[in-house]
Amino acid sequence: MSIEVVHSIAAVREKLAPRRGSVGLVPTMGALHRGHLRLIEEARARDRTVTASIFVNPIQFNQPEDYARYPRTLEGDVAVCESAGVDLVFAPPVEEMYPVPPATSVEVATLTEHLCGARRPGHFRGVATVVMKLFEIFQPDRAYFGEKDAQQLAVIERMVRDLNVPVEIIRVPTVREADGLAISSRNQLLSAEERRIAPLLFAALEAAAGAVAAGERDAAAIKRTAAALVEREPRIRVEYLELVDAAGLQPLALLDRPGLLAAAIWLGTTRLIDNVRLEPRQKSHKVVS
Repeated sequence: MSIEVVHSIAAVREKLAPRRGSVGLVPTMGALHRGHLRLIEEARARDRTVTASIFVNPIQFNQPEDYARYPRTLEGDVAVCESAGVDLVFAPPVEEMYPVPPATSVEVATLTEHLCGARRPGHFRGVATVVMKLFEIFQPDRAYFGEKDAQQLAVIERMVRDLNVPVEIIRVPTVREADGLAISSRNQLLSAEERRIAPLLFAALEAAAGAVAAGERDAAAIKRTAAALVEREPRIRVEYLELVDAAGLQPLALLDRPGLLAAAIWLGTTRLIDNVRLEPRQKSHKVVS
């Protein structure tokens, strides 16, 4: 069966009504890349019907110019979805999702206090609201999200748990270029020189992970290890570099539990994010005979 592309909520519900029982959803804002393909592959392996949404969600953008610059490549995105085995694509206009300015929103507290949430007020409220709308529209059994957007993933998981939403959230590891750069739709906004510099972000996070593997547990020292690399490059502006606990996304002074070292940087006018999960090295115990 060839791919179906629909633009209305009513059409999604009509098309999916006879397919209930094993529906997977890959929510996207388009400009699809290999990271999205990995999500689709995971859905294809689990679900009889694989669906995707392509919608640049205006209520999660803090800056109008950022929303205007976001890549929109619907024709190519549909071709990618078709080749990857997606059964149905929902590509609504803004007026379909928000016929009037929304008076109702979903906000997840605590998890949004730090990292991107502290710098982008209202961003995760916009994310949670549109994802909840998509869950109501598609009523999927599973939904697929990448670990590159770690805070977004944590927010969605908590929303689903707190509101008893009957959707299983599937985490998919970050997909990277050969030089380590996390694949993102925003990468295409980088100039050739900025693209050459961009892998320093992951190299810095990996250096910090190496320090943890060697036994470092002091959060300030771990962050200094990463900062030393990115700060060598004058064209990189660090927005944040934080070590938080992996469960609650609260800052850590000591890596005494699973943590997340997360960073956001600017290269020119392009914002990049990345993260690595850190596990504290277990102390060895000498056995006395």
